[in-house]
Amino acid sequence: MAKKTPDYLLFDENTEAIVFGYQQRAIQRMLDFDYACRREKPSVACIVNPTRDGLHKCFWGTEEILLPMYQTLREATAKHSAADLVVNFSSFRSAHSTSKEALESDTVRTVVIIAEGVPERRTKELIKIATKRGKWIIGPATVGGIAGGKFRIGNTAGMLDNIIASRLHRPGSIAYVSKSGGLSNELNSIIARNTDGVFEGVAIGGDRYPGSTFIQHLMRFEANPEIKMMVMLGEVGGDDEYEIVEALKNGTITKPLVAWCIGTCSKVFPSEVQFGHAGARAGAERETADAKNAALKEAGATVPHTFDDFDSKIKQTYDKLVAEGKLVPKPDVEPPRIPIDYEVALRDGIIRRSAHFISTISDDRGEELRYCGIPISEIFEEQYGLGGVIGLLWFKKKLPRWATDFLEMIVLLTADHGAAVSGAHNAIVAARAGKDLISSLVSGLLTIGPRFGGAVNGAAEHFSSYHDAGHPPEFMVKDMKSKGVNIQGIGHRIRSVTNPDKRVELLKEYAKKHFPMTPYLDYALEVEKITTAKRGNLILNVDGCIGILCCDMLRSIGYSPEEVKEFVSFGALNGLFVLGRSIGFMGHILDQKRLKAELYRHPWDDIAYMMPDKPEEVK
Repeated sequence: MAKKTPDYLLFDENTEAIVFGYQQRAIQRMLDFDYACRREKPSVACIVNPTRDGLHKCFWGTEEILLPMYQTLREATAKHSAADLVVNFSSFRSAHSTSKEALESDTVRTVVIIAEGVPERRTKELIKIATKRGKWIIGPATVGGIAGGKFRIGNTAGMLDNIIASRLHRPGSIAYVSKSGGLSNELNSIIARNTDGVFEGVAIGGDRYPGSTFIQHLMRFEANPEIKMMVMLGEVGGDDEYEIVEALKNGTITKPLVAWCIGTCSKVFPSEVQFGHAGARAGAERETADAKNAALKEAGATVPHTFDDFDSKIKQTYDKLVAEGKLVPKPDVEPPRIPIDYEVALRDGIIRRSAHFISTISDDRGEELRYCGIPISEIFEEQYGLGGVIGLLWFKKKLPRWATDFLEMIVLLTADHGAAVSGAHNAIVAARAGKDLISSLVSGLLTIGPRFGGAVNGAAEHFSSYHDAGHPPEFMVKDMKSKGVNIQGIGHRIRSVTNPDKRVELLKEYAKKHFPMTPYLDYALEVEKITTAKRGNLILNVDGCIGILCCDMLRSIGYSPEEVKEFVSFGALNGLFVLGRSIGFMGHILDQKRLKAELYRHPWDDIAYMMPDKPEEVK
């Protein structure tokens, strides 16, 4: 049977919380505190996110864990009955309704309302419900609270390094209650420097009507045998501190109490002053900080002269308890090494990491994108064109005009081989099946290989290797035949010596006119003489001509034979075919999306053509 939590404890090392609102940073901070405290299980049981459900990924130390996320508090409480505390990050507009739902549930005992600006009438209604059902409210307008070494509410106590410095990763013997969340951080530091540390600290919030009061929390501390000394930090405005005065006078509070109300400076102003909190405003002399400090001191609390003496009074009270044997200081505990988020460590310059990959062709870190060091604006100003950009990104060179024009020529010539070839056919079938453009395009591109498009790279490899090895064309033809390997780049289905491919003729004419050298093309044409002597259609086809001329281009712009061989081995030349063919495939796909009829069936393929006389012109 589980051990019952004493009534004076609102949260401890076993507390599980429901976080209402998708506050990822606060959730991670709670889990990091758990890890620093060496808790056995996370303090966050689940998250309520009204916009979506699912799972939230976060860190538990160095390991990633998943927290369930629900859209309603009802579902969260039903599935996590052990979670008895709700950290409510709702806005002030919805904080009332969500807090009310939490208070009316059977499993939730404590609701922490972070929001500021909750109407006082709404807060009073929540207090009434909590009182009737025996439940607790911390807030509104609170940062929350913390139990040293056990539990942390949201962002209480700030960054983890501050928590470790304040020794909050383990329990001390001192408990405090404060109005201000910001000053509660100061209290954590003061108490850590002058005592054995904080057992529990609560910021009740700065509204005039807080969900729970100073005296309620001090009475919890009074009942807790682990707490040996109490600290209270009030402020100008309201009269809750007078309940403490009465408790001191009638002996309800017996433990040493160091107290101070800030805002004593208000007396120097000529008129009434509204400080930061909604409740920090004295409506009468009784509500001034000076009046309350005097009453507390008279009732028996230890009250400093100013806030500057607050730490010394805390230390004196603590040292006295230790000297009298009423307080045995809690031992320090070495905190575990706390993991640092990669982004934080990188920002602070305390780690370095090798890149997963390196890019030497483009850089988008500066004011404008650069291709191989050339600003994108210059590329347009100098009219690099498509061929020039391919030169920068593929060959890492600013190519001469004849080379860039050649590359653009390849794209134009390979844009389409017609609808019957395998790639176009696959793209058309996928488009007819209702697939989107990208899926249909990929379907066609996947067919590219030695028998379709891949001959560009294969032809370059065959012809360049035999040429560079010094073998004559006759040797290449006989050697490949003896190996049972077809010469890629040689042969066409319908084109022949008497019916040449116009694309090949255009490529050869351009190369002979503009290329500084064409050793591989000359070699290939000698091979073609041998193969066409056997059969007229064993001509140098367009794929082969492109591959061979690419090798000639590389030699002409300064590549050595070894560098050409390496570039070809990457399979890079097929990329030119992919680049051009993607244009054609997308045309076929869009054509199928628009097509309404089938006309003009081709005599040797199951393809119908509907061709306009000429392209449409913009009027």
